[in-house]
Amino acid sequence: MYTLYAIPNCDTVKKARVWLAEHGIEYQFHDYKKQGIDRKTIEHWLTQKSWEDLVNRAGTTWKKLPDAEKPANAGDAITLMIDKPSVIRRPLIESNGQLILLGFKADQYEEAFV
Repeated sequence: MYTLYAIPNCDTVKKARVWLAEHGIEYQFHDYKKQGIDRKTIEHWLTQKSWEDLVNRAGTTWKKLPDAEKPANAGDAITLMIDKPSVIRRPLIESNGQLILLGFKADQYEEAFV
Protein backbone atom coordinates (compact mmCIF):
# COMPACT_ATOMS: atom_id res chain seq x y z
CA MET A 1 0.00 0.00 0.00
CA TYR A 2 1.16 3.49 -0.81
CA THR A 3 0.84 6.54 1.40
CA LEU A 4 0.69 9.97 -0.18
CA TYR A 5 1.83 12.70 2.21
CA ALA A 6 0.65 16.18 1.28
CA ILE A 7 -1.86 18.96 1.77
CA PRO A 8 -5.09 18.64 -0.21
CA ASN A 9 -5.27 22.14 -1.70
CA CYS A 10 -1.88 22.07 -3.42
CA ASP A 11 -2.19 22.14 -7.23
CA THR A 12 0.71 19.72 -7.68
CA VAL A 13 -0.91 17.30 -5.25
CA LYS A 14 -4.20 17.56 -7.14
CA LYS A 15 -2.41 16.62 -10.38
CA ALA A 16 -0.75 13.66 -8.71
CA ARG A 17 -4.03 12.44 -7.22
CA VAL A 18 -5.77 12.68 -10.60
CA TRP A 19 -2.92 10.73 -12.22
CA LEU A 20 -3.07 8.02 -9.53
CA ALA A 21 -6.87 7.73 -9.86
CA GLU A 22 -6.67 7.50 -13.66
CA HIS A 23 -4.15 4.67 -13.34
CA GLY A 24 -6.04 2.80 -10.62
CA ILE A 25 -3.30 3.22 -8.02
CA GLU A 26 -4.70 2.91 -4.49
CA TYR A 27 -3.16 4.90 -1.68
CA GLN A 28 -3.83 6.34 1.75
CA PHE A 29 -3.79 10.11 2.01
CA HIS A 30 -1.87 11.64 4.91
CA ASP A 31 -2.96 15.26 5.32
CA TYR A 32 -0.19 17.29 6.94
CA LYS A 33 -2.69 19.99 7.94
CA LYS A 34 -4.91 17.56 9.87
CA GLN A 35 -2.49 14.83 10.90
CA GLY A 36 0.82 16.65 11.10
CA ILE A 37 4.07 14.73 10.88
CA ASP A 38 6.27 13.27 13.58
CA ARG A 39 10.00 13.37 14.15
CA LYS A 40 10.43 9.60 13.78
CA THR A 41 8.92 9.63 10.27
CA ILE A 42 11.06 12.54 9.13
CA GLU A 43 14.20 10.98 10.60
CA HIS A 44 13.40 7.78 8.70
CA TRP A 45 12.99 9.74 5.45
CA LEU A 46 16.34 11.36 6.12
CA THR A 47 17.97 7.92 5.96
CA GLN A 48 16.89 7.88 2.29
CA LYS A 49 17.03 11.53 1.18
CA SER A 50 18.84 14.62 2.36
CA TRP A 51 16.97 17.35 4.20
CA GLU A 52 17.72 19.56 1.20
CA ASP A 53 15.73 17.14 -0.99
CA LEU A 54 12.81 17.03 1.44
CA VAL A 55 12.45 20.78 1.95
CA ASN A 56 10.62 22.61 -0.83
CA ARG A 57 12.61 25.80 -1.25
CA ALA A 58 10.48 26.90 -4.21
CA GLY A 59 7.26 27.01 -2.19
CA THR A 60 5.45 29.90 -0.59
CA THR A 61 6.02 28.64 2.97
CA TRP A 62 9.80 28.66 2.45
CA LYS A 63 9.82 32.02 0.72
CA LYS A 64 7.90 33.63 3.59
CA LEU A 65 10.35 32.34 6.20
CA PRO A 66 12.74 34.89 7.66
CA ASP A 67 16.35 33.94 6.92
CA ALA A 68 16.91 33.31 10.63
CA GLU A 69 14.32 30.47 10.53
CA LYS A 70 15.73 28.74 7.45
CA PRO A 71 17.58 25.56 8.44
CA ALA A 72 21.32 25.20 8.13
CA ASN A 73 21.40 21.53 9.09
CA ALA A 74 19.26 18.40 9.38
CA GLY A 75 18.28 19.04 13.00
CA ASP A 76 16.95 22.50 12.20
CA ALA A 77 15.20 21.13 9.10
CA ILE A 78 13.43 18.44 11.14
CA THR A 79 12.15 21.05 13.58
CA LEU A 80 10.95 23.23 10.70
CA MET A 81 9.19 20.31 8.95
CA ILE A 82 7.38 19.37 12.18
CA ASP A 83 6.35 22.97 12.88
CA LYS A 84 5.48 23.85 9.27
CA PRO A 85 4.82 20.65 7.30
CA SER A 86 3.83 22.75 4.28
CA VAL A 87 7.56 23.22 3.73
CA ILE A 88 7.96 19.50 2.94
CA ARG A 89 8.18 18.82 -0.78
CA ARG A 90 4.93 17.36 -1.99
CA PRO A 91 3.50 15.07 -2.76
CA LEU A 92 5.72 12.56 -1.07
CA ILE A 93 4.83 8.93 -1.75
CA GLU A 94 6.02 6.15 0.52
CA SER A 95 5.51 2.39 0.47
CA ASN A 96 6.66 -0.04 3.15
CA GLY A 97 8.89 2.61 4.69
CA GLN A 98 10.59 3.46 1.39
CA LEU A 99 10.31 6.83 -0.32
CA ILE A 100 9.02 6.20 -3.82
CA LEU A 101 8.58 9.71 -5.21
CA LEU A 102 8.94 13.37 -4.29
CA GLY A 103 6.92 15.91 -6.24
CA PHE A 104 4.91 15.14 -9.35
CA LYS A 105 6.15 14.51 -12.85
CA ALA A 106 4.00 12.21 -14.98
CA ASP A 107 6.99 10.46 -16.54
CA GLN A 108 8.42 9.61 -13.10
CA TYR A 109 5.03 8.27 -12.03
CA GLU A 110 4.90 6.15 -15.19
CA GLU A 111 8.29 4.63 -14.33
CA ALA A 112 7.37 4.01 -10.68
CA PHE A 113 3.86 2.60 -11.10
CA VAL A 114 3.35 1.18 -14.59
